[in-house]
Parts: sequence; structure tokens; C-alpha cells
Amino acid sequence: MTRFAVLSDIHANVWALEAVLEDVHRRGLETILNLGDTLYGPLQPRATYDLLMREKVALAVQGNQDREIHEATQRDLAANPTLAFSVRELGEDAIAWLRQLPKTAEVASDVFLCHGTPASDSSYLLEDVGSGRPLVRAEEEIAHELAGVAHPVVLCGHTHIPRLVRLAGGQMIVNPGSVGLPAYADDTPVRHRMETYSPHASYAILRQGAAGWYVSFVRVPYDHEAAARQAAALGRDDWAHALRTGRAAG
Repeated sequence: MTRFAVLSDIHANVWALEAVLEDVHRRGLETILNLGDTLYGPLQPRATYDLLMREKVALAVQGNQDREIHEATQRDLAANPTLAFSVRELGEDAIAWLRQLPKTAEVASDVFLCHGTPASDSSYLLEDVGSGRPLVRAEEEIAHELAGVAHPVVLCGHTHIPRLVRLAGGQMIVNPGSVGLPAYADDTPVRHRMETYSPHASYAILRQGAAGWYVSFVRVPYDHEAAARQAAALGRDDWAHALRTGRAAG
């Protein structure tokens, strides 16, 4: 029997990561997959990196904000204090680790990993946000975004919303939600909000059995107030609100 713990969008939240890893180990899950956006955030980037380096993560892929860290120019750093903080805290070894992460990966021929879509780390695979809220795309639109990826299971992150969608042919797309940031608002491609309405950390368990693939979504309580205080201390009241409530600020 094959079992994976699937993590995504940790966003430098070492408090949430510690709680999730404790739950993973308590359940006897030995294989961890990480779908990216791991170290960007006004929280504890370096401590998060150090904790991950002590874990046996089978596969990790690069998220869009992982890429923003290792591609950051001086202009980028001057315009984005949270990015500058992340770069400053991490150090060259952690940034080098982000740089070498693949955009996509696979487990044998069964499971495909990406952050956003197979072709883009900054696009949503399952959701359309044109209304300002995430709505699941039509099946043909999802198939188009998959760009020919035919693995029985596709794992994606980026939206922070736990989601399981099964296509007519049996292919499953799983988003485990976010370990470290349960809500946010963004202006790209239009103004929209992603919200889970709870401060819990989120991850998924993927298990292959005789009947097929089983998927469990796990919500883990942790000291979210400590994370919120850190975000507020660094001038990110929007993150603090999201961490406390699971709702986007504003």
C-alpha cells in the first residue's frame, strides 16, 4: 500500500509546519511530497527551511513565490518588503535549494506534481476567479490546463483551497490546501479572495488501495496566534488577519 503526505504553500509558517509534521509522524506516514511556495512570507523563513532539511521529503517542486525569491532583483526587493525580508532571512544556501527545485515532478507513472498548472507556477488549475471568488472550472477547461498530463493523480497547490476533482475519465486532481496561510486576496488575474474560514493548517493524505486512490484532507490546529503576531510585527496585518480567521482582510 502506497501512502503519501501531501503538503503545499507552507509560506514560512514554521509553527504550522511543526504541527503538520507531528501529525504526519503520528499517523506513520513516511513519504512527504511538497508542492511549493515553501519559504516566502513574513514569518520564519529560515526556521522553516531548517526544519524541512531535517525531514525526509521525497519530492518537492518550486512554487511561484519560491521562484520570486531566487530571481529577485534589487528593484524587486525595494518594492516588496516581505520579499526582502525572506531573502535576507534565508541566506544563500536556502536560496540555492529553492533554485534547484524542479517545476514539476512525478512519482513513477501514477502521480504528477506541480504548483499551479503543469505549464505555469502562477496559474490556477481547478478554479476560475473571474467572479472574485473561486469557482471550479468546466471539465474541458481543466483538461486544457493539464496539457496532456495523463497520470491517474495530479497534485497541485497555489490556491490554498483544499479540493478534489475527479474527471470523467477517472483522473483525479488534488489540492491539499495550505499548511501555512489559510486565506489571501490577490489582484491577478483579477481582484479575488481565497478563503478557508478557519486558521487550521491543511494537508492531504493520498493512499493507493485495491479499490483505487483514497484522499483524506486533514486540518491541524496549531499556535496560529504566534504566527499572526509575527506577521503583524513585520507590518503585514493582512497576513495576521488571515492567520487568525481564515478570511482575507478587507
